[in-house]
Amino acid sequence: MVPDGTGSAMPSMPGMTMPSTSAPATAPADAPAGPNAVTITNFAFSPATLTVPVGTTVTWTNRDEEPHNISPATGGFKSPNMGTGATYTFKFTKAGTFAYVCSIHPFMHGTVVVTG
Repeated sequence: MVPDGTGSAMPSMPGMTMPSTSAPATAPADAPAGPNAVTITNFAFSPATLTVPVGTTVTWTNRDEEPHNISPATGGFKSPNMGTGATYTFKFTKAGTFAYVCSIHPFMHGTVVVTG
């Protein structure tokens, strides 16, 4: 292939843009963030402990390249396996402390504390 004058060895194609290799990766615009969100990154839940009031919906977002899930010790909620960028939400309707792990990687632990 002959360079097209843009520094690329790829031929120019109308309507096609090449991704930038210098731009940092960013979260999709619809990815939840904020006080009721847990991010899964580097094989860890962040924050590891989240405290919310009763009636709060918590959203977990997988930012790792590997699949993860949310599997509580006491039942009540369980996510399917989530690929990169996938989310899972659960509304906590009663007070308590809810410990969970990733059943694929059981060394990953998290806790949601729901206050009444």
